[in-house]
Amino acid sequence: MTQFFRRDLSGARFEEVDFTSTWFRNVYFVGATLRGAWLEDVDIDGELRNVRINGVDVGPLIEAELDRRSPERAKLRPTDADGFREAWAVIEQAWPSTLDRARRLPPELLHERVGDEWSFIETLRHLLFASDAWLLRAFLGRPDPYTPLDLPHTEHEPDPAVPNDPDARPSLAEVLELRAERTALMRDAVADLTDDVLAGDTAPVLGPGYPSAGVYPVARCLKAVLNEEWLHRLYAERDLAVLEARHAETAT
Repeated sequence: MTQFFRRDLSGARFEEVDFTSTWFRNVYFVGATLRGAWLEDVDIDGELRNVRINGVDVGPLIEAELDRRSPERAKLRPTDADGFREAWAVIEQAWPSTLDRARRLPPELLHERVGDEWSFIETLRHLLFASDAWLLRAFLGRPDPYTPLDLPHTEHEPDPAVPNDPDARPSLAEVLELRAERTALMRDAVADLTDDVLAGDTAPVLGPGYPSAGVYPVARCLKAVLNEEWLHRLYAERDLAVLEARHAETAT
């Protein structure tokens, strides 16, 4: 993972260091150890596996609580073709209310970042990229899957084969037109999916681009789209709440 980062601190040791009000983004703490730590008013968002706090593995506890809050979330861990169809239905049912919230805001706010996270439009552009990469390129085998509005992940290495224009400011309607096409393609893909296909690998992915050339498990490709859709909608909902509050203040 360290090849993605501008600064590699693997193996570093921090003692008597004050991290008050610090901000960590796109960081990996694999194998990290914290001793005598004081965590108060701390906000952590990420993947938790074998994370022990005071001797307790908190990962399963958090997963259970997230499932309790959103029971449909349990469907996003499919193991067969029918499960993938159910999971994609969950995604499609979740987005309309989020889009309704966005449409009620002034269009310029949809380009505004919250806490230096992606704006709402940038989030949708990244989901276009995720679909183009893992559905169109990896699973469907399209040699030229991207659109000029695709927005790769921040740590993506420059690649002439992959569009990456962070300064583009498309309208919500422009992005949603492309999103509708990808949504339909994913719906068709899971509708035709069989357990045998799901258990296998893709045809070889050729040429430059992301993901890199090679062969990928079909389940990995489709789960990548599912996970990106679910998580980034949650991030969007979180930031829309902040934008709504800002708009309400300016309107009074």
